[in-house]
Amino acid sequence: MSSSPDITKTFIQGIPKAELHIHIEGSLEPELMFEIAERNGVSLPYSSVEEARRAYNFSDLQSFLDIYYQSMQVLLHEQDFYDLTRAYLQRVSSQNVRHVEIFFDPQAHTDRGVPFETVITGIHRALEDGERQLSVSSKLIMCFLRHLSAESAMETLRSSLPFREWIVGVGLDSSEVGHPPEDFKAVFDEAREHGFLTVAHAGEEGSPEYIWQALDDLKVSRIDHGVRCVEDPKLVERLREERIPLTVCPLSNVKLRVFGSIEDHNLKQMLDLGLCATMNSDDPAYFGGYMDENFHATQEGLHLTRGDIHRLVKNSFQASFLDAERKQLLSDELDEYFASHA
Repeated sequence: MSSSPDITKTFIQGIPKAELHIHIEGSLEPELMFEIAERNGVSLPYSSVEEARRAYNFSDLQSFLDIYYQSMQVLLHEQDFYDLTRAYLQRVSSQNVRHVEIFFDPQAHTDRGVPFETVITGIHRALEDGERQLSVSSKLIMCFLRHLSAESAMETLRSSLPFREWIVGVGLDSSEVGHPPEDFKAVFDEAREHGFLTVAHAGEEGSPEYIWQALDDLKVSRIDHGVRCVEDPKLVERLREERIPLTVCPLSNVKLRVFGSIEDHNLKQMLDLGLCATMNSDDPAYFGGYMDENFHATQEGLHLTRGDIHRLVKNSFQASFLDAERKQLLSDELDEYFASHA
């Protein structure tokens, strides 16, 4: 079944949006990877952009992460992180994304000798320019790699404190299965003492129990992914009652075989259950699409209505870490857009 007549690609492109689940390292397009590799004298395991793209055929989360960590080896200098972030912001500004909340993985860089300051300064400078030049507001979230130790996460937290005013919150990502949120309780407790907000990846490949742990042990404001919550009716009830946002990434879930196809995805079910689901791209360079591509594929595959799309976008504004005034301004802009395209 094709798109409804009034839900065209042009209509989706014009919707003002927010993205709350984007790993900046996961926006490293092969073209930019080759450009930076040449600049830095780094050899790549691919002979061409096309060969790199062909390698983006994943069987699960770990097979993706292996290539993800390998590709970011080209990122060495402040300008590299600036160029990476700037390229993402330019791409999403063309899709009328008005606000982004960006994850970065400092341990993936500091563990190979790139200073924390180099990473965050390049990203922060690009975010400032993006707000001023592209009218895309932003917040930065520092993620801990859960396949590394809680002690390493604590060291990273302490390394971040001189840059506290640049970071709104902390998160938890990387290989989920076998690395439960409860292992990082002490780190998240300390992060909250320093005023950081908290989020965590849970319930992507991991069980609903990981979502419970993220809520109870890490006291998160949002669950990243969370698609397996529907397996636990009591969890669904809690998420609905407490309006816990879920940052869902449909194309990512299909690419990593969490779902067999976009038609099998449960995003529509989550909306129908009254959950605060949002639309996001995760690692768009690897998973075949940014925000518009996710909206279009999901609308086609799940036959989302205009009301569904409006709700997904409004949820993202309300679930963001923006102040109440900015949330209201964006929500009003959204309402006006839908009203003017009735």
